[in-house]
Amino acid sequence: MEMRERLNTALKEAMKAKDAERLSTLRLINAAIKDREIASRIDGEEQTVGNEEILAILGKMVKQRQESARQYEEAGRLELAEKERSEIKVIEEFLPRQLDDDEVAAAIDAAVTEVGAESIRDMGKVMGALKAKYTGQMDFGAVGPKVKERLN
Repeated sequence: MEMRERLNTALKEAMKAKDAERLSTLRLINAAIKDREIASRIDGEEQTVGNEEILAILGKMVKQRQESARQYEEAGRLELAEKERSEIKVIEEFLPRQLDDDEVAAAIDAAVTEVGAESIRDMGKVMGALKAKYTGQMDFGAVGPKVKERLN
């Protein structure tokens, strides 16, 4: 099932169940996708956002909420931090399972072999291969240093 269809089905179910918190988060996801579509319009032509872009949007939303939750905790606003965490749980339902450390290391090794990377200059090729295959399954901010270490 397409990501968009899954989101719309979940939205309808949340409406029927009168789950206001879940409904609010799903509407935020839809708004973010719509914003991306509007931003990508070319000469008035509507551009639809594909599954890969939706996964990237969802990943970005999770990161934003993790940062917000951390800041709320530091400020002593635990109820707001908890709200951010509940939004993260809803968003993560639509993301693929995150790879563990061993799987990430294996994916890096496979990507290095696949692109024939030999030095740090090939880091962009390796990261491109990883992003093409594992969008939404790993945190590329954390993977970058691992790739760099592997290539040194």
